[in-house]
Amino acid sequence: MTEKIIILDFGSQVTQLIGRRLRELNVYCEIYPYNKIPVLDGSVKGVILSGSPFSVRDEKAPQADLSGIKGVLPLLGICYGAQYIAQQYGGEVNASIAREYGRAMLEVTAPDSPLMKGVASPSQVWMSHGDTIAALPHGGEVIASTADVVNAAYHIKGEQTYAVQFHPEVYHTAEGSRILSNFALGICGCKGDWTPASFIDTAIAELKAKLGDDRVILGLSGGVDSTVAAVLLHKAIGHNLTCIFVNNGLLRKNEFEDVLASYQDMGLNVIGADASEIFIEQLKGVTEPEQKRKVIGRLFIETFDGYARKIENARWLAQGTIYPDVIESASVNGPSSTIKSHHNVGGLPEKMNLKIVEPLRSLFKDEVRRVGRALGIKDVLIGRHPFPGPSLGIRILGEVTPEKLEILREADDIFIRGLREYRIDGVPSASDPTMTATNLYDSIWQAGAILLPVKSVGVMGDERTYEYTIALRAVISTDGMTADWVHLPYDFMAKVSNDIINKVRGVNRVVYDISSKPPATIEWE
Repeated sequence: MTEKIIILDFGSQVTQLIGRRLRELNVYCEIYPYNKIPVLDGSVKGVILSGSPFSVRDEKAPQADLSGIKGVLPLLGICYGAQYIAQQYGGEVNASIAREYGRAMLEVTAPDSPLMKGVASPSQVWMSHGDTIAALPHGGEVIASTADVVNAAYHIKGEQTYAVQFHPEVYHTAEGSRILSNFALGICGCKGDWTPASFIDTAIAELKAKLGDDRVILGLSGGVDSTVAAVLLHKAIGHNLTCIFVNNGLLRKNEFEDVLASYQDMGLNVIGADASEIFIEQLKGVTEPEQKRKVIGRLFIETFDGYARKIENARWLAQGTIYPDVIESASVNGPSSTIKSHHNVGGLPEKMNLKIVEPLRSLFKDEVRRVGRALGIKDVLIGRHPFPGPSLGIRILGEVTPEKLEILREADDIFIRGLREYRIDGVPSASDPTMTATNLYDSIWQAGAILLPVKSVGVMGDERTYEYTIALRAVISTDGMTADWVHLPYDFMAKVSNDIINKVRGVNRVVYDISSKPPATIEWE
């Protein structure tokens, strides 16, 4: 039984970061909505309460039943969690006169406290709250303060209950990892032995037990998640796995052939399903982004289903679902009001009457890559940037046509090849901070070209031109939920722009997108 820490989510935008920090300590954790507390069996070593956009003084503030947790298991309240514990157990929370948002300096007043062991004092922390704890709960004692907040961290005597009003999970808190380590490895007593190798052993054993001799179908995309899921399943059930790679006609230059070739020496049973003509035909005249996604999604289902039905005795559909997808669908506020169609398979399981198996559903993206490397998958596959399900269909703004696809493929190929070829001094890889990036491509989370539905005047030679504009996009991120644009070198940008304009017929202007997410999104549609 894998030991774990449970995180109760009260709606904070950075709850996932708590999980990521614990995973970096090789401590397994699971995130649940505050009102869906799981069974707290012997595997649960501690509980963390997240922050929240609510005030504990709000009439509709989220309430959690801590009766089987506080005083029973190690408990850490963060921001809202700290205020909630105080309010519920005899303390007092008031609107703060001196609100704290952003950086503050923490002074440790109880250096012998297990939570503050080895924490530098003073050290920078990140505050984000409009309320403050005016009076501690029964048995509370201060263990750290800031200039404006006396009760910045506290402990309840006689219990393993701790609380902090700052956010140790964000990078701006200098000693955040040490504080979380003190809680998880020290107070909770976790061993910190949850590694890619241990995950692989456990996952393969569980897959063998669950699937037995049943046949499994998996839709390969060439991306990291589906590739790692396929190899993990292959390790467990061998030839009983059949993979289907659908060519929707919207892939990057030579991608269908290159991806199939990359799987040849991996022992996987892969069927290449070329349906490019029907996709392009049915996208004629479709310009609205969500409608394009629906057309592409429907045709994918029909194509996949047609090939899958030829596989006898298939009982399971494997999916590359990862943990952020699971958290999103079970979040405090429920799934987003409009989840983009390419973020899920949408109706495929029901149509095919297959049971679902998701071998990666407990992993974050960077953990998927580490598992992939531990499985021996080539870096060219493991290091691939995320790529949207509708492919270039949503990187061509407006109607998709063969002419536009040809233009975008060539421009995108120049951009991506340029990123791979441009050498840089070693920096942490965007896909896995434990690895080193020596080229621009590996230092970036995601990049691509977008064909804009506008033409502009240009001069090429002695002739006036009126041709398309290509926008280039490159972002850095940890999980795709937020992203910042990348400051690409000017000499690189100049060369790529020049190459695209000179070598791609139909383009006379190149621009670079310097928008961050939010308010923009990574993709344009």
